[in-house]
Amino acid sequence: MKNNINILKDSPKIEPIGIIHTPYLTKEECPIQPVYSSESIGSVEVFEKFEAGLKDIETFSHIYLLYLFDRAGGIEMVRATFLDDKPHGIYASRHPCRPNNIGISIVKLLKRNKNILNVEGVDMLDNTPLLDIKPYIPKFDIIDSASEGWTAGRKWRPKPIGRE
Repeated sequence: MKNNINILKDSPKIEPIGIIHTPYLTKEECPIQPVYSSESIGSVEVFEKFEAGLKDIETFSHIYLLYLFDRAGGIEMVRATFLDDKPHGIYASRHPCRPNNIGISIVKLLKRNKNILNVEGVDMLDNTPLLDIKPYIPKFDIIDSASEGWTAGRKWRPKPIGRE
């Protein structure tokens, strides 16, 4: 198999398109997943030069936010997760300490006011760099036959103290 890693050197540089504002200033107070932070209100400030790309976004009830874990700790390819004390591979988890530090969350879109999106279900730190927005489209995004992997049967628990 040919290694195409060299194409990355000529690829456009990824730059933030905005900033996510949330009530969470520390990792300790930040929730783990949007489904468990459904009452957490935040806003997404899209930089003005990208505002035109928001046309028709308000026709969707939910959106994906792709963002940078800009304050994540050291990368460990196998580690315990928030949901389990047993170590798992980083790609079999949603842990924030990843090689490219890219996060993804589905949030409810409450309102759009020009380049500001008010959202519900934020689970990221305040002033998190926004990389992209995509609409959540149930007919494309729901896969009824998907498995839960090692998380099947695991009960929800609060984030363990001192664990990033």
